[in-house]
Amino acid sequence: MDKASPVLQVDGMCFGYPQRALFTDWCLSVRSGATLLQGGDSSGKTTLLRLLAGAVAAQQGHWVLRGVRVAPQAQAYRHQVFWQDPRSDALHALSARAWWAELAAQHAAWDAAALAAHVQGWGLQPHLDKALHQLSAGSQRKVLMAAALASGAALTLIDEPVAGLDQPSVRYLCQALAASAAQPGRAIVVAHYGTLPGVPWTEVVALPEPAE
Repeated sequence: MDKASPVLQVDGMCFGYPQRALFTDWCLSVRSGATLLQGGDSSGKTTLLRLLAGAVAAQQGHWVLRGVRVAPQAQAYRHQVFWQDPRSDALHALSARAWWAELAAQHAAWDAAALAAHVQGWGLQPHLDKALHQLSAGSQRKVLMAAALASGAALTLIDEPVAGLDQPSVRYLCQALAASAAQPGRAIVVAHYGTLPGVPWTEVVALPEPAE
């Protein structure tokens, strides 16, 4: 894929809640590399990730990921996406090892060597066979991000990556994001309130602050 061509193209997106419109006739081109969705609380960062993942349907608009439209090709679209909401408790009874084994069967570009590097980089080895609910919030976040970066998914979506992380873990995160973003044809979209040192952002998309 031409590096200048978008991995994901969003056109005419409209979405809102009864009390507030979030996106009106909104467009976005996501190229390979790392894209930062930057905004404060209630700016719609997580909602936008859910929309891009195909986990939430927009009221209007369409988007195409590597030639596949989110509708009516929803299943084929989602097969190219990695998204796991860190606020969900759906995985709490699983261990990291068991969940990762499921993901390896789902993602054709799953990279076991990358996963092993992330386990080492984030010091996850002692926690691999614990249920996720037994882990600290920071360790849970590391388990999710290790999977995201190892997935090889064309569109990888990561929400608030530094929550619960100490400084050494943040440093490793920045290194891992930079390495994953260098993979050809892969778009990594990170929702966060600020930039991260050492991450070569292809684009920074500033979401508007919510109206008072």
